[in-house]
Amino acid sequence: MPNPSVISNLRGSDSEYTDVGAGEALPPGSTMAVKIHGDLIGLYNVDGQIFAMDDLCTHDDAYLSDGDFDPSDGTVRCPRHSSRFDVRTGKPRSFPAVLPVEVYKAKIEQGRILVLLAT
Repeated sequence: MPNPSVISNLRGSDSEYTDVGAGEALPPGSTMAVKIHGDLIGLYNVDGQIFAMDDLCTHDDAYLSDGDFDPSDGTVRCPRHSSRFDVRTGKPRSFPAVLPVEVYKAKIEQGRILVLLAT
């Protein structure tokens, strides 16, 4: 299981971005997991752009942020059965997973990583 940063100073509304940490904690090519409103979210930095998606594989509930992240093609490999997911869309690119994971808006603003869970 990933060691998520637990966000304790949550904003009141799901329609607001949640500050999950310093942008420098997620340099290009890296990944991390955070917990927001009880949900485990994987964060991925692809060439300075931040992507956020549910951290559990839709095939067998493995933690995707524990898998191999390939920033050159924007995919993460599930550590359990090797399905690859596109971190930009949440769609699986290989079997055995066939269902996408939920993706969320994310950005870096004033040096902080912000995630919007509302879709």
